Amino acid sequence: MRLPLLGVLLGFVSFVAAISTHGSKLLVVIENDADKSKYSQFWSDLEARGFQITYKAPKDSSLSLFAHGVPAYSHLLLLPVKSKGLGPALTPNLLVDFVNQGSNVLLALTAEQATPSAVSSLLVELDIHIPADRTSVLVDHFNYDVDTSAEKHDVVLMNSPIAPRAGVANFFATDGHIAFPHTVGQTLGNASPLLAPIVKAHSPTYSYNLKEEGDGVEDVWATGWQINLVSSFQARNSARFTVLGSAEALEDKWFDATVSTPRMKGKGEKSGNRNFAKKLSAWTFKELGVLKVGQIRHYLNEGTQKNIANTSEVPSLDLNPSIYRIKNNVHYEIEVSEWDMDQWVPFTPPADDELQLEFSMLSPFHRLNLQSKGQTANANIYAAEFKLPDQHGIFNFFVEYRRPFFTNLEEKRTVTVRHFAHDEWPRSFVISGAWPWISGIWVTVAGWLVFVAVWLYSKPADEKVKTK
Repeated sequence: MRLPLLGVLLGFVSFVAAISTHGSKLLVVIENDADKSKYSQFWSDLEARGFQITYKAPKDSSLSLFAHGVPAYSHLLLLPVKSKGLGPALTPNLLVDFVNQGSNVLLALTAEQATPSAVSSLLVELDIHIPADRTSVLVDHFNYDVDTSAEKHDVVLMNSPIAPRAGVANFFATDGHIAFPHTVGQTLGNASPLLAPIVKAHSPTYSYNLKEEGDGVEDVWATGWQINLVSSFQARNSARFTVLGSAEALEDKWFDATVSTPRMKGKGEKSGNRNFAKKLSAWTFKELGVLKVGQIRHYLNEGTQKNIANTSEVPSLDLNPSIYRIKNNVHYEIEVSEWDMDQWVPFTPPADDELQLEFSMLSPFHRLNLQSKGQTANANIYAAEFKLPDQHGIFNFFVEYRRPFFTNLEEKRTVTVRHFAHDEWPRSFVISGAWPWISGIWVTVAGWLVFVAVWLYSKPADEKVKTK
């Protein structure tokens, strides 16, 4: 009896552990119930990771993103709809409010039907742009699937995604080519640091409107690396919004497909769509790239507390004092963890990137790279040692880490830095610059004593009496 009960308990624990850090309630907006079967493997993967899926039509009268003023769901998946709008419950303003309150959105598009104006308006709010005609499809005459798009070349095959630049994490790498059928391309605004490309197009790729087939393309909307097949937006509250240009990439058909490009000369390989869909949804729904701060410690790194290896070994250690003195030597350390699908693991910044500490008042007096000094079971301990500036006032130990694909990290501890007390100033005889003045004082004293001695002990000359 105990063994089955233990098995059930362990199963429940593993089930709970697989849930996103933001919650498990997922709303899927899909127009036709019959279309659900196209994505059965994707649904089963989500449910296996602990998500509780609710399916609603976009114009369902019972559909509401909010309950009592707070989001009713942790995550939202919007699949393409044939209607011109998404209904009164999914207006751009409501979707923006949904993100502003911390919930996550995965938006899937398709060039098989026109993108609703409500969706394009929503994307403009995020500085993500799609073709104005809302029906253009991405075409690549060199990287297409030869079996399914031999003529139209609109099933674009992409290699494993790479990081957009050095120092950025890559959560989306996968084996095999990823098929993107009937993709709506996106371009990103240059000014927003909240946007990041996930999958960028090949250089020969361009956006093409099938209605212009007879007239030819005169003004190309975007080409090559300007175009994204998958884009991401992470708000300042770390809520995530992902745009997938091809909803068909999530279908069972492409999870099990064998694909090949013209360069492969008929040697097909299994697509990487299923693994990519898992990683894309995991990042969007905060199963990846979520950072957490554990303990923060700072203390005086002088005297008996200098260079201690373990703070617990010093019972009298004054941890996290509220006041320091100028020119004190200080030790600071912070524990940082990262959520990896189902557990907290030690966080390590990507190559060519650093976690930094600022010691600042109005502006930083110190900006230091934090170095790893050890690990716990689920956290990396980063530390720095430095001398406080010769400036009194209110200062902050400030750690801020804002990078693409990671949730924002911002930790501040405020302390007071005072001047020397009257009995803490260094004595004059230990200051080398004062030695000439001290020498001058003693020379003057010695000279005066010599003068007094000479004056006191010198016999005055005898007076000569004049006689007549």
